[in-house]
Amino acid sequence: MTPPSSTVDRRPGDPGSALPEAVSRRVRSTDGTLLAVREWGPDGAPTVVLVHGYPDTSELWHGVVERLAADHHVVAYDVRGAGASDRPRGVRGYRLEQLSRDLAAVLDATTDPGERIHLVGHDWGAIQSWESAASPTVAPRLASFTAVAGPSLDLTGHWVRHRLRLDGRAARQNARQLLHSWYIVAFHLPLLAPLAWRLGIGRSWARVFARSEGVAPPAGHPAPTITRDGIDGIGLYRANMLSRVLRPRYERVEVPLVQIGITLRDNFISPDLYEDLPDLVPELWVRRADAPHWMPVLDPGTVARWVREAVAAVEQGAPRPADAAAR
Repeated sequence: MTPPSSTVDRRPGDPGSALPEAVSRRVRSTDGTLLAVREWGPDGAPTVVLVHGYPDTSELWHGVVERLAADHHVVAYDVRGAGASDRPRGVRGYRLEQLSRDLAAVLDATTDPGERIHLVGHDWGAIQSWESAASPTVAPRLASFTAVAGPSLDLTGHWVRHRLRLDGRAARQNARQLLHSWYIVAFHLPLLAPLAWRLGIGRSWARVFARSEGVAPPAGHPAPTITRDGIDGIGLYRANMLSRVLRPRYERVEVPLVQIGITLRDNFISPDLYEDLPDLVPELWVRRADAPHWMPVLDPGTVARWVREAVAAVEQGAPRPADAAAR
């Protein structure tokens, strides 16, 4: 469906790509921000919505879309402050509540009334999708939620508080995550992070990626907008990180199936953060991969398989896969 707030044009996939023809839209969110949205796949198929993280664009999902679009209705969009989407001024425009309203606007534009979708997020795309999975207005529209390398800030806040009351092992877990999160402090320092992006992080992102992931980035990664995306996306951290971890707003997520992808060679996220999740969601699948942080780029086949299996479980009653642990 296409509401008045959307404009639509059709264009094929990139030359040499296995992607089918895409439908491109610009969807207006509740505060007027325009979001660049693309769709692939047949009408009437289960809808999978892909939300990228920082400092990426929806091109992150290229390989995943290739593997799902034949028999799924796949939607991917550039989040606000990234790629071809608008860039709000000021930090307030990046609050999680508004990011969840962005997703709702995308769903209004791309799905039928009453349709439940399968939400997939990576990095900050997963972090903001946890907000939607806990939202009383958006969560009922979700059939499943897959989070790859991106924890909930609110549940992380509860995790930290709980471990502050525990023993030495818990203290070591907190210390490990602090070591993984050193860059968050830098992002909160005025001028430092934007200046670093302007002076060279963007131009040298391929080297940064290779140092983090152990391999060079594939063709098409990062996007040409990487420097601007890196600067504008700092608002995600400043608007949400400390406020949500220090003052969590929710304690449970009621989406029927929550699937987390734990990247075991991740330099940014500690697996310890997910330890309490079995008690906080109705059904949890835990997938572990010997992969670094940017798994959707480096191993899109495994990510697509995880998504496909979650869709089959919800839509067709398929059994839990053997490698989907309960904790």
